[in-house]
Amino acid sequence: MQRAWARRRTGRGRAHRATVLALGGAALLVSLLTPTGGDPVPVADSAPAFPSVNYAVAVDESASLAPEDMKAEKAAAARIALGDVSSSSHVTVFGFAAAESAGQRAVDPVCPRTTLDAAGRKTIGACVDKLRTRKKSEGTGTDFPTAIRQGVHELTTGTDPSEPRVLFVLTDGKMDVTDSEKYGDPAHREAEGERQLTKELANARAQNVQIWPLGFGPEPDKKQLDRMAAGGYRKGCVNLPSASPKAHKVSGAKDVGTTLEKIFAAAHCLRHEEGPSKKPPATLEIGISPLATVGSIVVDKGDPEVRISYLDPSGHEVPTTGTYRKSRFELAGGDGTVEALKIVDPLPGTWRVKAEAPEGHRSLPVSVSVLWQGELRGAITMDPPSPRPGEKVTVTMRLQTREGYQIKDPEHYEGLRVSSELTGDGFAPRSLSLTDDGKGPDPDANDGSFSGSARIPESADGALKVDGTLTASGLRADTRSELGQVAPGELPVTTALEMPAGDTHPGGKVTGTLTVRNNSDARHTLRLSVADVRSGLLSISPAEIQLAPGESGTRKVTVAVAPADVFGGRLGDDGLRLSGTVTAVDTTDDDRTLVRTPLSVQVTPEPGFWEKYWWAVVAGAAVLAAAVVAVLAWVRQRRTRRDPHGLVLRLVSADGEAVGTDHVAGHGHKQWYEFALVEPHRAPRIERRPHGEYAVQRNPEGGAVLRRRGGGRTPLPVRGQVPLNDTVSLALGEETRAPRNRRPAATARSGAATASGGGSGSRSGAGGSGSANGNTGGAYDSYM
Repeated sequence: MQRAWARRRTGRGRAHRATVLALGGAALLVSLLTPTGGDPVPVADSAPAFPSVNYAVAVDESASLAPEDMKAEKAAAARIALGDVSSSSHVTVFGFAAAESAGQRAVDPVCPRTTLDAAGRKTIGACVDKLRTRKKSEGTGTDFPTAIRQGVHELTTGTDPSEPRVLFVLTDGKMDVTDSEKYGDPAHREAEGERQLTKELANARAQNVQIWPLGFGPEPDKKQLDRMAAGGYRKGCVNLPSASPKAHKVSGAKDVGTTLEKIFAAAHCLRHEEGPSKKPPATLEIGISPLATVGSIVVDKGDPEVRISYLDPSGHEVPTTGTYRKSRFELAGGDGTVEALKIVDPLPGTWRVKAEAPEGHRSLPVSVSVLWQGELRGAITMDPPSPRPGEKVTVTMRLQTREGYQIKDPEHYEGLRVSSELTGDGFAPRSLSLTDDGKGPDPDANDGSFSGSARIPESADGALKVDGTLTASGLRADTRSELGQVAPGELPVTTALEMPAGDTHPGGKVTGTLTVRNNSDARHTLRLSVADVRSGLLSISPAEIQLAPGESGTRKVTVAVAPADVFGGRLGDDGLRLSGTVTAVDTTDDDRTLVRTPLSVQVTPEPGFWEKYWWAVVAGAAVLAAAVVAVLAWVRQRRTRRDPHGLVLRLVSADGEAVGTDHVAGHGHKQWYEFALVEPHRAPRIERRPHGEYAVQRNPEGGAVLRRRGGGRTPLPVRGQVPLNDTVSLALGEETRAPRNRRPAATARSGAATASGGGSGSRSGAGGSGSANGNTGGAYDSYM
């Protein structure tokens, strides 16, 4: 089931998907009490313990099994054996059918009792693969009594009686001993089989062996399977309904692996989550809760040629052995059809499993699941911690991980049971009801804080203690205690602390206000501390406050967050919410606790360059883009202002008379219109010629510029002339057609100047222009 916490995370960073693992199984209860008379004990950094289980798997080998059924049974047995999170668990695997003639055996031992440490996990897959479907000559019935007898024998011979004993029975049929001679004459074999089944179930119950049957296909009798589950030992790993043995039946072999994992999780106090299934090459995603202290990502590859790699929620490929970023890894079954990566202290979030396979080995789907065990801690407060008789107190139990990270998502603690009791001198113990429903003393529903209220009895005198116990399926739960004292009257020092929830980065700070009043005529010293969080994550200042007689006022209280390296790469993209309790103790008044205020700090990674300066980058890019546009416009404008297109070139004799017809320049090459002076001494005229002796372009300041080949450049004013040789000069005539991006002339030319080319563009007699664009129409347009 996809969980909300993973969806929120991947919506911002890595990915959009993830799961918090479904609830299944049960939890062990541990008691961690605060020592009498001392300050609250910080959350311990102790290594997690993973309780072991002694279990056996009885696998039906009868001839009715199809090849895919046997393959599914093998994979299911391997999945739970390789996926077990405890290195001290023991597993035995055997096949069974029925002995129907001399020399046949009902039981087929394949995996002797194996400790599931690193060495054992490496061998278990190979021995499970020895399971097989019986031939008709080997006995084809289904002998449940013998299978149960064998399982009880394996689980009780030379084993630790304190370990839970669990027998899983996989079958595709119902009991059939009609051809088994050991059950007497044929007419009474069925009845004798029922009698012996009852006997073996009673023995299993007496030997504390749980029986969890799993039938698949249409044949198994669900009532018979229920009888087997009910006939064995009924007490599970914790006193919760989900931990009591139950029978299961699925439609076919394809569901055996997933269902057996769920059953295994319930019997072993684990949680189980089933992920997607895809054909390789593919990337499959599975989520691990922040409560997890150990987990196994189990991959059913279907084909041993499929190769798997694992990426943590930060996107780093993790090793399959050794330690990486404070997590320990151990792979088993890498060369088989099922493999499992065991992770101690896994990074919470969405894990990705990449499946690759060579050509010819991509037809079978690869599925992923996870089995994990977690630890849930509580932090309990009583407000006020030193109440007067008859005063009402509020008790709050906050949920967090063992490192002090706050748990607020209700999907993490679904099915949680919270119980509390108030005890003290002068009155009988009182049970308290703590809820997370947003009613009464509980301010907000479904936020991971369970609250209730009680009135201190008038007879109370002396010490007080409130206990809170968390019991959750699939989690190692916690009991916490808060000590207090009945106030004899007005206290010498009274305090009130406001510590609002804060958001900061590693190395940052959050502040609150402590209001104090010294009602006595003596100096008092207050000691401040932060509890219920892993040591080193949070620190408080000032650590001490001195109060003069009669002094009152407010003091600033600062809580500092550890630098990023202390978190060990566990902040992720969304960060973590730290939960703690700020405590103020009056050391002058026998260490009386004056205030215990919950603290919640959301710690997110320090933003990177982009997060910090994106606005500056965007603004700078906008400015740069505007500058580029402006420069391009300026360049284009300058290019346009120099474009010779439309210039009217006129030859003028030494006495100032126009020679021939005017010549209208085209666009030219690189803003230069190149031309030659043809027949300069007979009938001078301008003719366009690439690489000609002369070239002209507009002058942005007005007029034009004449360039000579091998010579310099000479300005050509609007009303001036530039000599071309000793007989003619070049001048500019008035333009009758406005060049691009230039205003048209205010007046039109008239007379001979206007009709300079006769409109045809062809040479008109000896005195006509030799230009190919000698007018403003026809040939002139060919140079546009």
